[in-house]
Amino acid sequence: MPLSEHEQRMLEQIESALYAEDPKFASTVRGGRLRSATGRRRLQSAALFVLGLFLLVAGIAAPIKLGDFPIISLIGFIVMFGAGVLLLSGGRGMTSQGGRGSEGSPAAGANPGGGRGRQKKSGGFSSRMEDRFRRRFEQDN
Repeated sequence: MPLSEHEQRMLEQIESALYAEDPKFASTVRGGRLRSATGRRRLQSAALFVLGLFLLVAGIAAPIKLGDFPIISLIGFIVMFGAGVLLLSGGRGMTSQGGRGSEGSPAAGANPGGGRGRQKKSGGFSSRMEDRFRRRFEQDN
């Protein structure tokens, strides 16, 4: 369902407020660097997982064993576990770096005005944007 003209104007106002508030975060989100790195990380993790699965199955069939324990299967399991850790840690690390940058810039810009304590209590950026949206919506009506 397409947006109405009023909704499009409101969205443009929110976007311009975001660019004015934190241009570094806005350009990072707009550029899509996070998506491509996350996609690459997912592809690497999937390839490692498949390799680990192959080693796990091949270790059972292969005659190479340490005692009665299939050592190749253990290596395959470790590779699969590493792929899972790579997938989970890669996504979180990239998100938290972006989060730190977005929280750090507005707080630094608001620090001279003494609003840093109020921002944390009010809920931060999203809360301020919601308040602004409500005020603009009430002004239009």
